[in-house]
Amino acid sequence: MASTKDTLLLRIREHGKLSTAEQLRLTALLSVPAILAQLSTILMFYIDDAMVGSLGALASASIGIIATSTWLFWSIISCAATGFSVQVAHLVGANDLPGARAVFRQSLLASLALAVLTGLIGAAISGPLPHWLGGGDEICGDASTYFLIFTLGAPMAMMNMLASSMLRCAGNIKVPSLANIVMCVLDVAFNFFLIFPTRTVEGITIPGAGLGVAGAALGTLLAEALIASYLLWYAVTRCPELRLLGDHGSFRLQRHTLSKAGSIAGPIFLQRVLMNVAQITITIIVAPLGAVAIAANALGITAESLCYMPGYGIGEAATTLVGQSYGAKRYRLTERFAWMTTLLGIAVMTLMGAVMYATAPLMMASLTPDEAVRQLGVECLRIEAWAEPGFAASIVAMSCFVGTGDTKKPSMMNLFSMWAVRVTLAALLAPRYGLQGVWLGMAIELTFRGLIFLVRLKRGNWMKGKDKV
Repeated sequence: MASTKDTLLLRIREHGKLSTAEQLRLTALLSVPAILAQLSTILMFYIDDAMVGSLGALASASIGIIATSTWLFWSIISCAATGFSVQVAHLVGANDLPGARAVFRQSLLASLALAVLTGLIGAAISGPLPHWLGGGDEICGDASTYFLIFTLGAPMAMMNMLASSMLRCAGNIKVPSLANIVMCVLDVAFNFFLIFPTRTVEGITIPGAGLGVAGAALGTLLAEALIASYLLWYAVTRCPELRLLGDHGSFRLQRHTLSKAGSIAGPIFLQRVLMNVAQITITIIVAPLGAVAIAANALGITAESLCYMPGYGIGEAATTLVGQSYGAKRYRLTERFAWMTTLLGIAVMTLMGAVMYATAPLMMASLTPDEAVRQLGVECLRIEAWAEPGFAASIVAMSCFVGTGDTKKPSMMNLFSMWAVRVTLAALLAPRYGLQGVWLGMAIELTFRGLIFLVRLKRGNWMKGKDKV
């Protein structure tokens, strides 16, 4: 028997009528699992950081030195998955299930080849990379080992991301979201046994491999491999829209599919690379402010992530709803879902911003015992809390644009806002106002970014000039 969510999605494809209440219900049914999955991921990062941090400052530094490099490799994987999965959303929305399966089939081969190439490049540079980044001899060995394991796991990470994205764009957000939560639990469990040596706690012997930093990388790899295998199995055998079992089609790559994937993924990847460079630039601006400012800035960013992750969860639902409505050529419904999800994101993140403002002392206290760092972090979080509505608008609106395959202009908007507003304001305000000035610049930039994304959403030209129906 079809679920309520599946019934409502089918009405989009078959041009059935959806009341406002049903549109809201469908938005909620897709958003809630995605929000929970995003929050579980952040919780996993918190626990992972605490586990590695318990080994000492050098262990944390060995992962921290190559963090931006792992983000770059992760961007390659996630952008490739987006390039193919958005096409699937359009084809499912148009009720062209054979076409959706054809793209899925091609994406498996293309993505695996890209992941293997990425992994080999990563393995080749894993030795010297920490030295290139300025790491000392005391951390470079562990950093190289961590990065080597991380990049060799690229094929499994790619399959996990691809299967998750495909299922979401086909309308099934529940399964990949629950799988992501399970992956977080598995990661923590594997780390518990792989990072630490065998020890005795209150008379109970707990076995352990004692691999340290390498154990953290292996734990993540094992958890990802298990979940990727499950999600691929589910997509290939159980998902009605994607099921390849018994469907005899060709895995031969087609130029049109690859070209469209590149046109969708390319601008997003370039944006993420240059945004990472901007973050590094801001870190350089913060560095002269001293160790307390550097620590408060890093921990404040970690704490703030609890507020904006729900926005990314709603953004996943927005991509599915907008993508399928757009593929069905229901442009008024596309616009309604875009506004509905964006306003929902603003409401949720405004609430999260208020919670962050009120609980900032508790959030910082959970991350550091240093009073000076905690106090400075609290001030920064309370500045940032006012920017959460604008940040939400940019996150969800961007996801709506991605749902139609429109990525070039939104990516340029993100880059302009980051470099022209945030980096500029940080450089101007930091010498006079310290870290608070940097975070004030961030808050102003996020509000500005949200406004320009709302203006573009209102104009409607992101739907590529079709007559609305």
